[in-house]
Amino acid sequence: MNQYDILQQKLARGWNTWNTRSFLSHVLLPEGFALNLAVKDYWKPAYLKEALMGIKGPTEAKCRPGWRSYDGSYTDLRLYWRDLVLRVQSATVDDELVLLVTPEHDLTRHVVLVLETGILWNRAGYVEHGDHGAIVGRFNERSVRVFTANTTVDEVYIQTQTPYFAVALTGPVGFSTGVARSSAEITQLIADAELRSRVSLATLGTLAEVAAPIQTCIAWNTVYDPTKERVITPVSRDWSTWDFGGYVLFGWDTFFAALLASVNNRDLAYANAIAMAGERAAEGFIPNWAGGTGCKMLDRSMPQVGGLVVREIYRRYRESWFLEAVFPDLLASNRWYAARRSCDGFICLGSNYFTPVVGTWEETNGVGELLGAKFEFGLDNSPMYDDVPFNAANGLMLQADVGQMSLHIADSEALAEIAVILGRLEEAAELRSRAMAFRLRLRELWDNVTGIFRNKELSTGRLSARISPTSFYPLLCDGATPEQAARMVSEHLLNPDEFWGEWVLPTISRDDPAFPDQNYWRGKIWAPVNFLTYLALRRGGQRDAARQLAEKSQALLLHEWREHGHVHENYSADTGLGCDRPDSDSFYQWGGLLGLMAHIEAGVMAAPEDDLCE
Repeated sequence: MNQYDILQQKLARGWNTWNTRSFLSHVLLPEGFALNLAVKDYWKPAYLKEALMGIKGPTEAKCRPGWRSYDGSYTDLRLYWRDLVLRVQSATVDDELVLLVTPEHDLTRHVVLVLETGILWNRAGYVEHGDHGAIVGRFNERSVRVFTANTTVDEVYIQTQTPYFAVALTGPVGFSTGVARSSAEITQLIADAELRSRVSLATLGTLAEVAAPIQTCIAWNTVYDPTKERVITPVSRDWSTWDFGGYVLFGWDTFFAALLASVNNRDLAYANAIAMAGERAAEGFIPNWAGGTGCKMLDRSMPQVGGLVVREIYRRYRESWFLEAVFPDLLASNRWYAARRSCDGFICLGSNYFTPVVGTWEETNGVGELLGAKFEFGLDNSPMYDDVPFNAANGLMLQADVGQMSLHIADSEALAEIAVILGRLEEAAELRSRAMAFRLRLRELWDNVTGIFRNKELSTGRLSARISPTSFYPLLCDGATPEQAARMVSEHLLNPDEFWGEWVLPTISRDDPAFPDQNYWRGKIWAPVNFLTYLALRRGGQRDAARQLAEKSQALLLHEWREHGHVHENYSADTGLGCDRPDSDSFYQWGGLLGLMAHIEAGVMAAPEDDLCE
């Protein structure tokens, strides 16, 4: 058994919120035994049995996930449904689970809390009523007994087909596995578990507040994928269940999830990075995304951040087996990208036709067109790509792209450093040579008149009139001189008419006609763009500007976290709010990148300018 399989066996055990479909479902692995909380409201009768953030799915219910441990030893969330507010807490004790559900206001009508039992993913076993009021799940290796600390009610008109407990929700309701426990015992066990779970957070001192949303968001979005028997962290549960059939691993999103987990969870960091690299297509590239339907986007790759992220994770934990596990896939993808996305020595974005595998709408939407090429860099509707010519014959957008070109060079350099560590000197030389060749072409995209790097339309040779934070990415790969770096920062980054302000960084300059749209990548703030710009500023010697960006990014993250417990997919550059539009997922893992910069500034995480071999 290899190291990755051992790691996944370690992760995929015990009680946790493994079920993608609901925050209210606690599941025991490897058995797949599920305890699902549900609520029956008799006022205009309705039955709630699944609840997520309520952003993409058709549900009245919304959750506010609270602080929790990664391993499920403590979880805390609030459920909002109709006018009900319920606090749901859990803890594990010696591989057993306790649950406590507490109404946060007096209920003036009849409401019943239901604990459904079941076995997920067609795993072997069965559930039955046992003695002493227990419900028993029976499996090959063991049996699990479930109890309630409360008096049950006779409620038969509910939507469940397995043994269950029904309890009038007139006060706190407790459940336990293994042995019957009183409400007082359950309450104390949960209080003790919460205290233990916060110890590591407290050791971070001033970083504790910004570390909380990172861990909370990553931990709640971590689920079990039964098709490949692995623990992974999709972008969010709402995206995974509503659009993609169980999970979705977007390329750069998932690598960033690995980096975020690496703050204090080595195993989960490794699991996510290896999972994404392992989705490599037969053609050689890591696809833009792969989902639970079995579909992969085989027309396009992704922003080239895999090598950079893996290098930073290695810098933290220094285990070469991890590099061995991901390097072949990352190298193959890097080679494919250089071969298939190069035009006249520049990097362009692209999308190529392929035969659909599953037959989903996503496998044809924009494929072989300009839209699909836009998706390859992740900045889907960015004004930078409005009306850019597209060559359907080779599947390339006819524009040299500063951002993707810079990331590809940085990816090549990071993989070269990894190759040296692994003793693969021939591949290291190949990667460095490729980085140098593209770097020389990248420098041609400098516009000395305006003092910034610009995309170039290859059919006309004209530099684009539009700029975004990707214009700063050449600093990430030594593509700019110190003088150019200083000009970009003083004339553009810190210019309030372009990128600076109370809330930064907008994904198109503030003086661009598209900025007022504040629609997705048309002017909104995105954590990965802030993060990559921050890394670029540090690498380019602009430490003070990097520090200011880190401080403003932290303030942006905490702005809605403190009030709503949200970690948004994107934020308004006018108001700093993520909730201003319904299409901004409010619990999207990469929002935590806004707080990761503070960890680098404090020296808790390594910085990109540090020597990998130190």
